[in-house]
Amino acid sequence: MDTYVILRRNGWRTAEDLGVAAERSSAVGEEMPEDVAWIRSYVLEEQDGTVGTVCIYQASSPEAIRAHAAAAELPVDEIVKVVDTVLVRPDPVPATT
Repeated sequence: MDTYVILRRNGWRTAEDLGVAAERSSAVGEEMPEDVAWIRSYVLEEQDGTVGTVCIYQASSPEAIRAHAAAAELPVDEIVKVVDTVLVRPDPVPATT
């Protein structure tokens, strides 16, 4: 499997809508373990107040990512294959209050 970045701009009205979509995505992904694996997502605050994401997946192909997205009712604006990783620091851990 290769690593891909998936850009989903303005995909959801609210963070709660994104949470529901994430549950669907996980459920569909469990049905396709040989084709897609969701690694992580970065949630974007879009200029119009909606929510978007940049998602990191491992997948057998861009077509598998599109099939997963269609089954989970997720938008896909762009899919880019990752050819290498440069890790300067690990992702920051959000502070809890």
